[in-house]
Amino acid sequence: MTDLNPGASLRFSHGQATDRGLRRALNEDSLLASERLLAIADGMGGHEAGEIASALCLKILGDGFMDAGAQLDPETLDTLLVEADRSIVEAGSGRAGTTLAGAVLIDAVAASGRAEEPQLLVFNVGDSRTYLWTQGVLQQVSVDHSEVQELMDIGELDAEQAATYPRRHVITRALGINANSQPDYWLVPLAGQERILVCSDGLSSEVGDAAIQEILARFPDPQQASEELVQAALDAGGRDNISVIVADVEHGHPDDVGITIPRISTTSHQEEKS
Repeated sequence: MTDLNPGASLRFSHGQATDRGLRRALNEDSLLASERLLAIADGMGGHEAGEIASALCLKILGDGFMDAGAQLDPETLDTLLVEADRSIVEAGSGRAGTTLAGAVLIDAVAASGRAEEPQLLVFNVGDSRTYLWTQGVLQQVSVDHSEVQELMDIGELDAEQAATYPRRHVITRALGINANSQPDYWLVPLAGQERILVCSDGLSSEVGDAAIQEILARFPDPQQASEELVQAALDAGGRDNISVIVADVEHGHPDDVGITIPRISTTSHQEEKS
């Protein structure tokens, strides 16, 4: 892997795919992808409520990203997500909510004002996930806000038991449902040749890490990799909405600030997240 020179510009080359799955009537997921920002929101609430929550969340995030000049930090993100939480509560009367996971490229600046190596800022509320695949190794960066994760953290469940735990889809944080909505953040140093995967739990609950890693390694094109991951989840049962963004971190032009209008795609479903 080639190291970055300090101050070098990075951007995402990305693909995305989504499917309502085999057991849902509609799809409540929303996706956002640009050269500097990736995010997936997995709505909940039934009928159109989840669709409204996830789309509203990403609209606020995308608008705030452009207003900030493609430079988001945890403080700015916190402000945007407080606004998203409040707006979703108002729009859904506390009956609609959404998870959120994603990553944004940030240009680190030292106290001296000199540019340092860029970093990846990963953020998460709920059980949608962000993974980093680098040098052939897949790592889950985000940590699920879920009942099953809490039980694993205290040693009451192992990974095999967690896969069949009856309440494995119960989340402990979300936006818009008057619950704990505090996001978690991680800063990841970048060398410029990483691959990022953001997904809803419709992928991670159906396809194991080994199979995900194999697909990411086998398909170099981010769009094809995204489509293959969604198909793998469908082949495994497709019990929930499935949404995937695959993005390769690449060197951009030194003068490229990477501001683009994020693409938000969404469809809806009738059933509640269970």
